[in-house]
Amino acid sequence: MIKNDVWITRMAHQGMISPFEPHLVREVEEKSGLPHRVISYGLSSYGYDLRLSSKEFRVFRHIPGTIVDPKRFNSANLEPADLHTDENGSYFILPAHSYGLGVALERLAVPENVTVICIGKSTYARIGLIANLTPAEAGWRGHLTLEFSNSSSADCRIYANEGIVQLLFFEGEPCTVSYEARQGKYQDQNEQVTLARL
Repeated sequence: MIKNDVWITRMAHQGMISPFEPHLVREVEEKSGLPHRVISYGLSSYGYDLRLSSKEFRVFRHIPGTIVDPKRFNSANLEPADLHTDENGSYFILPAHSYGLGVALERLAVPENVTVICIGKSTYARIGLIANLTPAEAGWRGHLTLEFSNSSSADCRIYANEGIVQLLFFEGEPCTVSYEARQGKYQDQNEQVTLARL
């Protein structure tokens, strides 16, 4: 069963999401005291909109003679992206027809009887940014590494500290072996991009 805002709030207060925003935030107050529109983040009716951390974003670059191999991942294929800031906020640039990795600002601690599905937000989908559908399994903890594909022919801004993906929480019967119990390889990710592991 998909979980609602009441359940998400209760579980967030028990440490499931940190930091937790109990309302859907669409604007924030600037230092000048004026409101500033942002891509929404925080609690929604049946989900939670995560923010993209400003700490790190990496973009895949083709290096002649190299092949991206998940069994022998070469970090040289990923180039750090600069964080830019203007009157609209802080952002990374994902070039046209490219792929990038970011990390969630919020830390998750998924309960043992819940699986979380991470999906893209419509605001970004409408400009050609595709967020990879990613699960956070029962018992998983950490900052999600987020994967993005820019399917458009134009470079794309991806705003830091604003909404980037939505989480949907599904509760089921308790599993026999959780991610925690089997000591999953992506457990306890820090607020940095975590590369492919075998």
